[in-house]
Formats: sequence, C-alpha cells, structure tokens
Amino acid sequence: MSRAEHHKLIEKIVYGLKIAEREMLEEKARNNEDVIVCGDDNVIRHIPAQNFL
Repeated sequence: MSRAEHHKLIEKIVYGLKIAEREMLEEKARNNEDVIVCGDDNVIRHIPAQNFL
C-alpha cells in the first residue's frame, strides 16, 4: 500500500467514525440520555447528549 493510499484509507476511517459518533449523539439526545466522559483531570462526568449537539 502506497503512502497516498494509506492516507486516503485513514481519512475514510476518520470520516466514518465522525458519522457514527454524530448518529450516536443524536440517538442519545432523542432518548434524553447522558454521555459519559472523562476529562483531563481524570474525573468521570455524565453530560446530557444534547449538550454535544
């Protein structure tokens, strides 16, 4: 696989992950669910999905 092909594959994967993340957030927001995140301070937080959209 050439360097250009490798770069293009990585771009496709990142694009797909962004779509999947957006769909997950939209579904969680529709269901009034929280997203669990861990910040730089290593504290786990529950944040409403609507805040991410």
